[in-house]
Amino acid sequence: MDSGKIISENTWLGSNRRLAKTIGRPVRKFLGIEASSGILLVIAALVALIWANSPWSNSYHDLWDTEIMISFGDSISLEHHGHPLTLGQFVNDVLMVLFFFVVGLEIKREMVTGHLKKFRDALLPMIAAVGGMVVPAVIFFVFNSSGEASDGWGIPMATDIAFAIGVVSLLGPRVPSAMKIFLLTLAIVDDIGGILVIAFFYTEDLASGWLFVSALTVFGVIVLKKLNVRYTPVYIAFGFLLWYSLFESGVHATIAGVIMGLLAPATALINDTNTVSEAVQPAMQAQTDFSGLRKATFHLNESVPITERFENLLHPLTGFLIVPIFALANAGVEISSDSLSDAVSSGVTRGVVAGLVIGKIVGVSLFTFVAVRLRVSPLPNGSNFRHILGISAIAGIGFTVSMFITALAYDNVILQDEAKVGILLASALAALIGLFLLRSVKVVAQEASFLEENKEVAQFN
Repeated sequence: MDSGKIISENTWLGSNRRLAKTIGRPVRKFLGIEASSGILLVIAALVALIWANSPWSNSYHDLWDTEIMISFGDSISLEHHGHPLTLGQFVNDVLMVLFFFVVGLEIKREMVTGHLKKFRDALLPMIAAVGGMVVPAVIFFVFNSSGEASDGWGIPMATDIAFAIGVVSLLGPRVPSAMKIFLLTLAIVDDIGGILVIAFFYTEDLASGWLFVSALTVFGVIVLKKLNVRYTPVYIAFGFLLWYSLFESGVHATIAGVIMGLLAPATALINDTNTVSEAVQPAMQAQTDFSGLRKATFHLNESVPITERFENLLHPLTGFLIVPIFALANAGVEISSDSLSDAVSSGVTRGVVAGLVIGKIVGVSLFTFVAVRLRVSPLPNGSNFRHILGISAIAGIGFTVSMFITALAYDNVILQDEAKVGILLASALAALIGLFLLRSVKVVAQEASFLEENKEVAQFN
């Protein structure tokens, strides 16, 4: 969302009404800030913590443990281990599908037209991401080498894209733009790794019949793409079928969102601007020609890739609503002197904190250092290894996906809470360490010039 867009005076938001001036436009400006979704995420997590440790803590747990009946006709119903879904499970298994769909769209866009298009450009952050997944998992295993606790090895592998990018954006031009791209690419590759971990390691007993239905659904979507079918409701129907078949198969249903995102076309059907203008101009001149307007609308829509259209539509929904709701539903850990004492002595908590904080810094920076020294790939323009250390620390913010994997890794509530305490503590530490390291780096000449030119503007804001 771009807060810099001109607002027409004919709209409510552009009017001089008191509510528009005091609430509407400030809210719009906030939503246009790069870090706003991360800020809402933190607020939701704090609300969950305060609520879960207040005199009304029972109402918090009762709310998310409320069972809801979801059925389609008499034969199809959504159940978890033979019981109706709770509200918390509905958030994790249903709403988060949209979040992972947007992740899939972002990955597809980056692979086709973005930073993952050229292998050489993506090579260094890909290597860094591998280090940032392997080393934290190994460190977690050091603390939890056996038993049920060892199942959480995937928790410290994740990087929260929105949170991490939001923290880096607080530093503005102090962080070279090439390093922001490095972090974004690293986080996207990290997400791919996390998705593969969820798909292959955090699954229940597989139902081969439903897996076959899932495969047929994916094949059907591919065929529709080959036939150039562009009718969105058809793909929505196939998406629902894929989600339900994966839900019943034992593979976590959110994988359906990623698959549909990766299958979405990332190039526009109509790339010729002359074709678009030829369709639009006559319709603008004769506004009563509904067939012409319909044709112009089609040409305008199809001049924008489907991935971009869905991202623009769903990114505000997931970033400003679904992910904060997820944080509200999952971050409510009861904290007391006893629980903190247990967490400090818990291998799960220590493994998560050490994995996300130490593991990410060591893994990302070490793998990057080795790759540069071996001349596999150069450092991003305008950066040095102190930038890499700072970005490595920021990559330890694993909030959303780490919380998500926690719910998959452990059925034991005590282990879940210990992991969540570790995630909250590690994410806060990672953000603070990353900010400190990046603020201490000398600003390169180009960035310093930009800062000086915008000094007065920054002070005014």
